[in-house]
Amino acid sequence: MVTFTRCLGFLASLAAVGVHGLAYHCADFSSLLVNEAAGITYTDNGVPERFDTILANHGANLARIRVWTAGDYNLSAALAVAKRAQGVGMQLLVDLHYSDSWADPGKQYIPSSWPTDLAGLLPTIYNYTRDLVMAFNAQGTPITFLQIGNEINSGILWPVGEISQTGYGPLSQLLHSGVMGARAGSSTLKTMIHLANGWDLPELTSWYQGVLSVEGGLTLADVDTMGFSFYPFYGTGATLSALQTSMMNITQTYRKNFMIVETDWPAVCSGVALSEPSIPASVPGQETWVEDIRNTLQNVVIDDGENGMGVVALGICYWEPGWIGNAALGSGCQDNLLVDSAGATRPSISMFSLDM
Repeated sequence: MVTFTRCLGFLASLAAVGVHGLAYHCADFSSLLVNEAAGITYTDNGVPERFDTILANHGANLARIRVWTAGDYNLSAALAVAKRAQGVGMQLLVDLHYSDSWADPGKQYIPSSWPTDLAGLLPTIYNYTRDLVMAFNAQGTPITFLQIGNEINSGILWPVGEISQTGYGPLSQLLHSGVMGARAGSSTLKTMIHLANGWDLPELTSWYQGVLSVEGGLTLADVDTMGFSFYPFYGTGATLSALQTSMMNITQTYRKNFMIVETDWPAVCSGVALSEPSIPASVPGQETWVEDIRNTLQNVVIDDGENGMGVVALGICYWEPGWIGNAALGSGCQDNLLVDSAGATRPSISMFSLDM
């Protein structure tokens, strides 16, 4: 009977992994409304179509949507994009920046209307997160995954939650409060912690050891899913081999499902050393890069030793594939889009229908 039960568990684990692919084929197209307001249009095989529909038609089933506390990506805009995404059959990965503008390892500033001390920020982040989750629920677009911050290697809500200034204590408490707010708003969403440099095992290990060691702060039970960025143009150490080693070790230690929530590859790039030089900077190279990440993630299999469920890679998210006018996407490369400057889809758009 034990053998039969373990066999069923193993089969369930294969279904969770997808055996032949990852569950989520994701695109971050948060700029959708900004692009449309600027008059940008798209075509797929010469046929005019909305970009969200194009992505869904090519296999994207998860929309990543960033949320700022102000500006072009505020809650109202995020709700509108969420409704569009759900309308074409996608689930939602919502990315909370907890800032009035961009948040990443180099900047994580407190929103202008928020308190500037830990005592004030703890209830504020709880209430903000809870109310946002409830707003998505109220319009009938429930969140599947919720990021409690964006690329938070250096902390959130600076300087209060800035690791270099205050250590891990305030950051850990803030993250825990954000998670509690999320779970007060929904009993079904999966929380996610998102770090940059998913290939850098020492950095990830140090961060998790620090943030999980704080009494009254973030606990391992607060983390449903681990999310990572993995870009080829911010350092040549970001190799596929390093990614596999990092993901294998971090998931072996913490046993959480994981996802690459930001990546892209250049169609055009000069003057930048890419981390996988054997892959050409080209449209075919874009598809190769994502397929190679897929293969790398599928090599990370952690069996829990009990029922065979283990840890699985959930998916890959391509960052802003249609942001015409911002084709560099923050990199030193000239063009990382899956469309050309006229909005026509490139063949690499088919990466979402790959056996991911």
